[in-house]
Amino acid sequence: MTREYDYLVIGAGIAGMSFALKVAGEGRRVAIVCKTTLDEANTALAQGGVASVTNLAVDDFDKHIHDTMVAGDWLSDPQAVRKVVTEAPGQIRQLIEWGVDFDKKDDGTFDLHREGGHSEFRILHHADNTGYEIQQSLIRALRSNPHIDIYENHFAIEIITQHHLGRIVTRRTPDITCYGAYVLTPSGRVDTFLSRVTLMATGGVGAVYQTTTNPLVATGDGIAMVYRAKGTVKDMEFIQFHPTALYHPGDRPSFLITEAMRGYGAVLRNLRGEEFMHKYDPRLSLAPRDIVARAIDSEMKQYGDDHVYLDVTHKDPEETRRHFPNIYRKCLELGIDITRDYIPVAPAAHYLCGGILVDANGESSIKRLYAVGECSCTGLHGGNRLASNSLIEAVVYADAAAHHAFANAHHYALRTDVPEWNDEGTRHPEEMVLITQSIKEVNQIMGTYVGIVRSNLRLDRAWNRLDILYEETERLFKESKASREICELRNIINVGYLIMRQAKERKESRGLHYTLDYPPTGSHGKE
Repeated sequence: MTREYDYLVIGAGIAGMSFALKVAGEGRRVAIVCKTTLDEANTALAQGGVASVTNLAVDDFDKHIHDTMVAGDWLSDPQAVRKVVTEAPGQIRQLIEWGVDFDKKDDGTFDLHREGGHSEFRILHHADNTGYEIQQSLIRALRSNPHIDIYENHFAIEIITQHHLGRIVTRRTPDITCYGAYVLTPSGRVDTFLSRVTLMATGGVGAVYQTTTNPLVATGDGIAMVYRAKGTVKDMEFIQFHPTALYHPGDRPSFLITEAMRGYGAVLRNLRGEEFMHKYDPRLSLAPRDIVARAIDSEMKQYGDDHVYLDVTHKDPEETRRHFPNIYRKCLELGIDITRDYIPVAPAAHYLCGGILVDANGESSIKRLYAVGECSCTGLHGGNRLASNSLIEAVVYADAAAHHAFANAHHYALRTDVPEWNDEGTRHPEEMVLITQSIKEVNQIMGTYVGIVRSNLRLDRAWNRLDILYEETERLFKESKASREICELRNIINVGYLIMRQAKERKESRGLHYTLDYPPTGSHGKE
């Protein structure tokens, strides 16, 4: 079956939904494709909040810009940083218009948090479940818009380019163009979605790792699709490991203990009860995430421990319960009263700073294809994301992409000569265990060899092992009817390869990429 739209949005987090709401209008039809349901997106798991300069009495754009550049190890694109920081307040107002309820003080001003790497209190939040509040508000707006068709439990397999029209496409082809996507339906049929403009908003890659805070749908689908279509992908070596995921073996994904808790005053301790951050950074527990994650990793390896502790017992119990109700409730279910007990934590794969390379309009190297949110590389994050900059980046670039796409979509014609998906000669896999076991192997390879601390030897070993899985999976994909499971396996292998290749290419320790073969040499920029 072929479906025709003006805009095709692949992914339904804050990036995809805000773009869809802005381009939908009289005479403009939008399809939003979501591989599970609208509720299951990384946005909903974002606890900390949204960074924006709002308290002009003490804060300003230059401070936020400087904090972002420092956290990014001076690899961030200054123009992208300025764009996000200066446009953030306007997008905060837009979120509020869509119904997002940020916490306020009794005097009506925002109740701002401070997180690691921020020089001022500038994090807007809704208790400790800000992402969920934003996600629910946007879902309500999306479902009430008559110009948007929502396709839940639909899985995008490949974007459609000249390659599918019989033309040979390479990375040097100057005019690669996206005409839509092949999408797997719940019935197992593959439909052709044609569009004037396609937006990739598929989120991150956390499920490539065994230990992650991401929902297990975060398999890097958009990045893998664009890479296979010969699009440009950048900065994949910069994987942010959140320092403080709740340590509870067997949980996947891991429950996130927000960085705002350290901003609130929580202290990191090793299993002997000793504070240790003073050995690693003068900012102590409020150092940027890469430094804190490596410090925890060092303490764990030094003593052979599986975790460390986060201590908030010295704070007022009632205030702690009020600020962090969901964390308090989750820990209590496990027999941990955070007002009296230490919280066991360990680092977990959390956020990708690289992705599909885009310009200031969110447009990729493939014509008519935009990318927004965690799957994109805008240049904002550089070598390391500053806490709570991701949600605001998503809405700022969704806004830019929406304006650019809305102004240009009418120039693009729908292709009518796109062939249907060809699965002739394929069959359903006889043994799903082949796929599930391969996924576990990828997770183990990435966690063991391509984690917080890397080396050339580890990367080479990962490369060799992943290459075997790649060959096996490509054969299985060609022989099998399309399924979400085989496609996700294929995607995490592609993404794992990109992370490893770009890590091997970076001959320095910089930002989140830390390698034993190239020890850090100090600051790369001006303080």
